[in-house]
Amino acid sequence: MTKEVSMSRYCPKCLKAKRACICQWIEPIHCDTQLIILQHSSEEKRPLGTARILSLSLQNARLFIGEDFSQHDELNALLDDERYQCVVLYPGEGARTVSEVKTEAGGKPLRVILLDGTWKKAFKMWKLSSNLHSLALVKLADDLIGDYRIRKAPSSNALSTVEAGFHLLESIEPNVDFTPLITAFNEMIGFQIDNMPKGVFERNYLAKLDKQ
Repeated sequence: MTKEVSMSRYCPKCLKAKRACICQWIEPIHCDTQLIILQHSSEEKRPLGTARILSLSLQNARLFIGEDFSQHDELNALLDDERYQCVVLYPGEGARTVSEVKTEAGGKPLRVILLDGTWKKAFKMWKLSSNLHSLALVKLADDLIGDYRIRKAPSSNALSTVEAGFHLLESIEPNVDFTPLITAFNEMIGFQIDNMPKGVFERNYLAKLDKQ
């Protein structure tokens, strides 16, 4: 099979298989906050990945793929842009709440770096990308519950990338309606469940609940 024929099976916009294309559920959202999504290279073609929902929906979002972003020219130019207050969504030592970060920004819009990968891979990206280490860290509320029913998670409060982005943006700009992000997420999950062999989801979901 040639590369051209193989690629024709995938949507050129969301990069998912055409039969699982999520573009039909994407609604454009404008907000002042800018998300910069740093996606681990191993996540780029995962059929259940959610970062594309953010990058396609948010008109000013950016998505970069790699592992070590220290010498990433385009990212470094964004980090040097003094019109924004740049922070990293990462639950490290000294991470602040959204309200604290907004206060410290002094009226500047936020430019938030969001790491897309498993916990292990996100940690490696953080350790390798030394250009992020001087930025303030922001954290989400501890009591948020993820709803990624078809993918394993280390704990019940582990969020998918789009869920993390949704809760973050909703906290920063409560007057903007970000629910289309979650709608697209739920539609994607529903499609996957509907196309699973009968009984597979029920068995896997119940087994997941038993482990929590």
